[in-house]
Amino acid sequence: MRLGVGFTLLEVLVGLAVFAIAAVALSAAYLNVLGNYHRVADGQKDEGEIQLVRAVIQSRRDRAEVAGGGRLALTNDRYFLWTARIAPAALADLYEVHVRVEGSEAPRPIWEIRLMLFRPEWSDPADRDRLRDESRRRLERPH
Repeated sequence: MRLGVGFTLLEVLVGLAVFAIAAVALSAAYLNVLGNYHRVADGQKDEGEIQLVRAVIQSRRDRAEVAGGGRLALTNDRYFLWTARIAPAALADLYEVHVRVEGSEAPRPIWEIRLMLFRPEWSDPADRDRLRDESRRRLERPH
């Protein structure tokens, strides 16, 4: 004699299986969100430290000192090693500085930065005059 109240064993097992599948899917999505959150947080921390490297390079006036690179101490016994390659730009007194920054933590992250620096003191007067004349001719040329 069956009263019809409650669920059969098969219905309970199907319900548990559906619940387990939903729980696995939701937990995977949650872990994915947490992983992305940590990656973004680490990226923002690194970006702040890269800004510090930029500031150090921009504050140095001696070309040999910039080209020689350096070691920038950070918190928690960490540091950045950076090297720079300097090339003159097409405008007088403007230099393109390619900076390679390597972190101290494993795995060693590497960033490439491109800066444009206005440094009249780095220019050779003859080159400066030549570039200024070329710029003047380009500006005076009729379109």
